Amino acid sequence: MSQSVIQAKRKKLTCVRLSLAVYREIVAHLRQINGVQAGLLEQTAEEFDYLQSQVGGLWLEYLPDQDREQHIESILTHYEHKYGSWESIIE
Repeated sequence: MSQSVIQAKRKKLTCVRLSLAVYREIVAHLRQINGVQAGLLEQTAEEFDYLQSQVGGLWLEYLPDQDREQHIESILTHYEHKYGSWESIIE
């Protein structure tokens, strides 16, 4: 019998000039979804810019599931409409 290993999906996202408070709100919403882990990324800018966020973005990790992914996308889309486009952070 073969066992398949399901890989967790990982994303790192940023939204230009999104405030720390809004990032925290988004992370709180994402954590309410069963099976989703989320947190904040450190700000990596070398110089302080008052108009930039105090964090570098957010990360999330979850096992693939259609309902879960739709819920995540609906939350991210809601904030995208209010604050601007998400950009993926690629390492």
